[in-house]
Amino acid sequence: MSAYPGQSDKLMSESELEAALRQIGAERYHNLHPFHKLLHGGKLERGQVQAWALNRYYYQASIPRKDCAIMSNMTDRALRLEWRQRYFDHDGIGEDEGGIERWLRLTDALGLERAYVASTEGILPATRHACDAYVHFVRDKPLLEAIASSLTELFAPTIHSERIAGMLEHYDFIDETMMTYFRRRLSQAPRDVNFALKYVKAEAKTQPQQQAVLRALLFKTNVLWAQLDALHHAYVEPRNIPPGAFDPSAVGG
Repeated sequence: MSAYPGQSDKLMSESELEAALRQIGAERYHNLHPFHKLLHGGKLERGQVQAWALNRYYYQASIPRKDCAIMSNMTDRALRLEWRQRYFDHDGIGEDEGGIERWLRLTDALGLERAYVASTEGILPATRHACDAYVHFVRDKPLLEAIASSLTELFAPTIHSERIAGMLEHYDFIDETMMTYFRRRLSQAPRDVNFALKYVKAEAKTQPQQQAVLRALLFKTNVLWAQLDALHHAYVEPRNIPPGAFDPSAVGG
């Protein structure tokens, strides 16, 4: 049995490559993780939701770093101009406050001190390692693989829709104003992924390149999955919170 969808010694057509990429999402995307099922199903305590939002902040803050690393490897000006919108989406530009600010408004509303969130002092070690590994991956790998790793956005609108509906329905401490980040991503992610998918299908011209693209997406799904593994271990079962990490019971979460 293949280790991942699309693993093959044959060159695929563009449609076959896209199908293999989508199959990775169907089998490996983190909406399948038990922690997310608990989060969307209203099964978490307020302190556990705080821990998720706090740790997820580090991932959000890593995205513009990731995009700058990718752009640093782009020699084509037109490609940089296309990609830079992703950076603006998160760090903001002009009147658009950006996704990081919208995420901080979510953690504000959850009762976490903004300075503490932004310091990242309370995040789990695995969160830091996973996110930093992603930034290093796109910096060090060929541009085609770096862009391919962003294709988890193929599956993002589904998880954002589930998150909005589930959290609003099940948690009395969540309201519509706290969902701004996710609602904006419902339109941003499809725009971004349309370009990236077209690029990957056009540029992965050899069998080794196609397999590298699939492995890049697999790597990214593992980055997202590892973060939820760490959250589940620390805050759900067996509730083994590492020293120095956020402890809901210590702050009344």
